[in-house]
Amino acid sequence: MTRSALAISQEETPTAWHRQVAAVFFKHGYLKGVGTTVFITLFFNLYFYLLKNPVFPITVMPLTWLDRQIDLQPLALPIYLSMWVYVSLVPGLLATRRELGFYAMAIAATCLAGLLAFYLWPTTVPAALVDWTRYPELDFLKNIDASGNACPSLHVAAAAFSAVWLHHLLRRFGGPLWILSLNWAWCIGIAYSTIAIRQHVALDVLGGLALGLPAAWLSLRFRGLAIAQ
Repeated sequence: MTRSALAISQEETPTAWHRQVAAVFFKHGYLKGVGTTVFITLFFNLYFYLLKNPVFPITVMPLTWLDRQIDLQPLALPIYLSMWVYVSLVPGLLATRRELGFYAMAIAATCLAGLLAFYLWPTTVPAALVDWTRYPELDFLKNIDASGNACPSLHVAAAAFSAVWLHHLLRRFGGPLWILSLNWAWCIGIAYSTIAIRQHVALDVLGGLALGLPAAWLSLRFRGLAIAQ
């Protein structure tokens, strides 16, 4: 093969998906890092304000058959906490400032919808008959984040929103089936963990999915229209 033919062959060879991911992950790293930190800080200030200052009577969410089938599983806590890593992957895979700006507006609108629900309809999970002092890690979480602002679960909504976006982005990079499957398995694990550590009940999870999945689909649809214009 001649040198020119080899150069053409190399140009036609698609870049491996993981190399594409590595190429964009640290683009605009400062903006991604600072933006994510500011967003999370603002969100938690609003979240905890509503948690501690409900305007309307608080509704206790009912248990369902599914809740009774899932035992308390303290080992699910790392999966629950991994949500903060999971949701940070989406901005990491965005290559341009325009994409980052659109994504920030989409996820902010989703979170604001959840916060509005908490304001209009404060909810909490029923008290679990558990001695939390036997599980110091869970006891610490319960003391920081009381089991209010329950429905919809924004933990699940954010994970579902991220799962749809990650699926879209990974497919754009040509990601194989195993990484696409891992993405959804991680999302499902996060949703499951919210029940397994008694931070939410099944109806909260359903509410989170009902918020996060349509919001992600609509945001990607509008994103496509915006790019096409």
